[in-house]
Amino acid sequence: MSHPPCHLAQINVARALYPLDHPGMAAFMHALDPINALADRAPGFVWRLQDESGNAAGLNPFDDPMLIVNMSVWASIEALFDFVYQTAHTAIMRWRKEWFEKPSEPHMALWWLPAGTLPTVEEGRARLLHLRAHGPSAFAFSFKRRFAPPAIAA
Repeated sequence: MSHPPCHLAQINVARALYPLDHPGMAAFMHALDPINALADRAPGFVWRLQDESGNAAGLNPFDDPMLIVNMSVWASIEALFDFVYQTAHTAIMRWRKEWFEKPSEPHMALWWLPAGTLPTVEEGRARLLHLRAHGPSAFAFSFKRRFAPPAIAA
């Protein structure tokens, strides 16, 4: 068995404590462009969801105006992990309780997709809801319970 060329997709969501234009979200909104630029330059970065503003704050498949959605694609799970936990992104995460509700259920899902394809927000939503309903599997998993890329017959 060998691995076809795969990339790792991720979705994460956070429910804001305030509307995005509220003064309580100003520091988060100010950090968004620099952190997105850092992701764009990170080793292993492939793609991120964004609208015409350059971020994804306005794109939401969950019908909740307070929910912020982030999606991206990476060359490997290690590349995403390093970006999340080994860059300036980590410092921003330390402040999340100032801007976002503490999640009561999984807020991030990971999955493999064929290299060269991109996920849709609807697919990300489905993966996250599947993880919440069924727990980690090859369909949707987390950093804590990882699944290898799918194998194919050689």
